[in-house]
Amino acid sequence: MHISSKSDYGIRAMLELAAAYEVDPDELVRGEYIASAQSIPAKFLEGILRQLRLAGLVASRRGVDGGYRLDCDPSDVSIADIIRVLDGPLADVHGIRPEDVKYDGASEHLRDVWVAVRASLRDVLERTTLRDVLTGKLPRETRRLLDRPDAWTRR
Repeated sequence: MHISSKSDYGIRAMLELAAAYEVDPDELVRGEYIASAQSIPAKFLEGILRQLRLAGLVASRRGVDGGYRLDCDPSDVSIADIIRVLDGPLADVHGIRPEDVKYDGASEHLRDVWVAVRASLRDVLERTTLRDVLTGKLPRETRRLLDRPDAWTRR
């Protein structure tokens, strides 16, 4: 799986907002602070936060006292939610949903592999929330994957 800079930055920005939410759900965080804290290019971050705001995950207020905040509890926002807002479906094949791909001949069953890959991604990304990542209390299934001997091995 390729994780785009946009999704990586978006998730990290949302984690900064989640941390602020845990202290005070109404606290506004300035974009400049998020950019600096997470080493995200400020202009790129503005576009990301705009998309997240339009999707209803982030609220914002302009002005001297302005900034951004989560528009929902961190336990209600999955990592998959953020990726879908910023980059679209979790898995596609040449822009087509895996179940809609048609192969012939020797590749006939490749579609099943792509559907299984998507299901695997969902198992981790839909079940892991901002709060889970913020607290380090990842879902049991995710922890089990991390405990596999090959999880940390490069291939």
